[in-house]
Amino acid sequence: MDFLLSQNNLWILLIALVSGALLLWPSLSGAGRSNARIALADAIGRINRENGLFVDIRPETQFKAGSIPQARNIPIDTLEAHAGSLPKDRPIVVVDTRGQDASKAVAQLRKHGLEQVFSLEGGLNAWIDGGLPLKKS
Repeated sequence: MDFLLSQNNLWILLIALVSGALLLWPSLSGAGRSNARIALADAIGRINRENGLFVDIRPETQFKAGSIPQARNIPIDTLEAHAGSLPKDRPIVVVDTRGQDASKAVAQLRKHGLEQVFSLEGGLNAWIDGGLPLKKS
């Protein structure tokens, strides 16, 4: 027992406990859920497995220039008005150009009762960098 209570071991034990608490804090407090970013591979898997939907919030002109196949275009300035038309029982992955504005859209959609809403990490640029196909209108 003296071994565990020695000065050096107490510091190590204290550091381990504090580190564990800091790692658990986001899950216990709910922090980090508002952003709900999802990596490209996870987004594709979730869309395929659960019949989800990509929602592209870029302006229509940008959407027509190149978008994710089967993505639905709802520009961010009209998102609130169209929130009721989105499925509540399927995952929705919000896509913008770089993944920066999508978190605002996620927050808007969650206010309307949609719980399975995520923003694509890296946006359409991540899709392109992944070598995935684009649909052009």
